[in-house]
Amino acid sequence: MNRKEFLSDCGKMGLAGVTLSLFPWLESCSPKAKLAVQGEKVRIGIIGTGSRGLFHIKHLVQMPQAEVVALCDNYRPHLDNAAQYYPEAKLYDDYRRLLENRDVQGVIIATPLYLHAPMTLAAMEAGKEVFCEKSMAYTLDEALEVYNRRKALGRVLFIGQQRLFDPKYVKAMQMIHEGVIGEVVGVRNYWYRNNNWRREVPSPELERHINWRLYSEYSRGLMTELACHQLQNGSWAMGQLPEKVMGAGSLIHWNKEDKRDVYDTVSAIFTYPNGVNMTFESIISNKHFGMGEQILGTKGTIDLVTAMHYTDEPAPKGSGMHQFIEQIERGVMSNSVFAGTSWAAESSALAPGKPIMQDVKVVSGESSVGAEADGSKELLEAFLHAVITGKQPEKVLEESYYATQFALLADKAMHENAILTLDEKYKVPYEPLK
Repeated sequence: MNRKEFLSDCGKMGLAGVTLSLFPWLESCSPKAKLAVQGEKVRIGIIGTGSRGLFHIKHLVQMPQAEVVALCDNYRPHLDNAAQYYPEAKLYDDYRRLLENRDVQGVIIATPLYLHAPMTLAAMEAGKEVFCEKSMAYTLDEALEVYNRRKALGRVLFIGQQRLFDPKYVKAMQMIHEGVIGEVVGVRNYWYRNNNWRREVPSPELERHINWRLYSEYSRGLMTELACHQLQNGSWAMGQLPEKVMGAGSLIHWNKEDKRDVYDTVSAIFTYPNGVNMTFESIISNKHFGMGEQILGTKGTIDLVTAMHYTDEPAPKGSGMHQFIEQIERGVMSNSVFAGTSWAAESSALAPGKPIMQDVKVVSGESSVGAEADGSKELLEAFLHAVITGKQPEKVLEESYYATQFALLADKAMHENAILTLDEKYKVPYEPLK
């Protein structure tokens, strides 16, 4: 399924009325919704023009409905790079000055984590619609403040959880909700890299400014930078939120080179009310297994990253003679096949998977900036549509909110060596996705 087919399929889903009831935020992807805003433009200001901000800019230049009129960064080389794409845009080194610009309708915030909540709040107060990169906030209290303030002001707020708009994830979740893999009994997530997460610094005084991810003063490390994406998988697949979380984190390798203080190795277990566990593990000193996200059911497994479906109850390949001829053609005859039941149904452990859609572009997870075909472009388009219509999509913010809260809670559990539950004061209305 390519992007054009995905948008077309969204239109069909709207007619069917089934899938959009599960994923209402996809309504903006339908041809009918796109036609309704055709010719409209959104005047955008971008706060933070580093690697992720530039990633968004490269998508925005392809979107006729986007007009970037303002750019802001307090690191001049980043600002100058972004200005090459939009030479007419006004340039700022203070985001508060950008927010005073009345031409700006919506802002995209791609700054260090500790600035997400303050900038989002300031932007909403200034009357702007907001797209902020994940995670929503640096602390549990900040996340709740942002959520409540958005509700009070009635602003549009998107958080950078692009999996909600990735066609292969949407298709996979539809299959899961239809019972294709049976009852969900486990969720596995992991993200492995082998790099020190460090960026080149032209001058020592810029160390923390550029390498903010390495210091807990500005970042919560792997849980908010990586796990936040994957923690939606469980609630999306099962239609419920975790009940408790435990975890362990260590700084075991990269501290030999520098004075960073965020973990380079983490493991967390999230337990749901029905007893199902979701795991997340990340190591950034070994990349062999890359990135993986699997939903395990009583009848099979769906790998979300590769868009493959594996069944625990594979159908027989056909008659013995048919399999015999097939094996001869493939040259894989065994010396022992002439005794016993030679062509029985395959075991589940060896059953080949089947793609859930065609032409899937698999994302390795190795890039710390972003990757094509991961839903980021569709997410941006949905934000522009929401700014034009003034309509906050259903459920998308709550999913992002809880992904942030449970990422932060897991990080807290690691530091406190405790099993934690989310305090009642942080719970907001949540409607399951099934």
